[in-house]
Amino acid sequence: MANQYVNKVIINGRAKIDLTGDTVDAAHLLAGYTAHDRSGAPVSGACAYDAATADATAAESEILAGKTAYVSGVKLEGSMTNNGGMTGYISTKSAVALIPQGYHDGSGRIEIIDTEQSKLIAGNIKQGITILGVTGSYGGSSASVEADKSVTPSFSSQTVTPDEGYDYLAQVTVAAIPVTEVDNTQGGVTVTVG
Repeated sequence: MANQYVNKVIINGRAKIDLTGDTVDAAHLLAGYTAHDRSGAPVSGACAYDAATADATAAESEILAGKTAYVSGVKLEGSMTNNGGMTGYISTKSAVALIPQGYHDGSGRIEIIDTEQSKLIAGNIKQGITILGVTGSYGGSSASVEADKSVTPSFSSQTVTPDEGYDYLAQVTVAAIPVTEVDNTQGGVTVTVG
């Protein structure tokens, strides 16, 4: 007998065991497992693969740069940027904090810049108004109102503000621009504006 292993057993004309058509070999048998090849010889697995990746859908851009993974049996090297703990600040009402594409480790934050946070106090917000969780207390008896102010019109722009010590104006009265009409010696009317 030339072969030492049995790879086919026939009993009463029927094959009970037949390894002759098997295709297993050490390279395709998972490491740590044993079987028999087509000759009947024992085979110890040498394959290090521990998962089927045929249905995996990751792309290089979805895997962190410097890391590798297998997708559909192909080893991929990641290209996703590691942004770590990114921090961003908002400094104006219309500011937009942009979050760059890539991995974030969860320690990053976006917040209102300190100089603007310090302005969000109750005394700076109108009574009855809440901004970002701060309810205003400014107004009523705490506000100093300049009752009214009169302004003489001019042909230059004017900025009307409360006098020092007042928070706001209750009323601004702007006088009419003076216009005079006088008959002139040429038989017409001279109109003087201002």
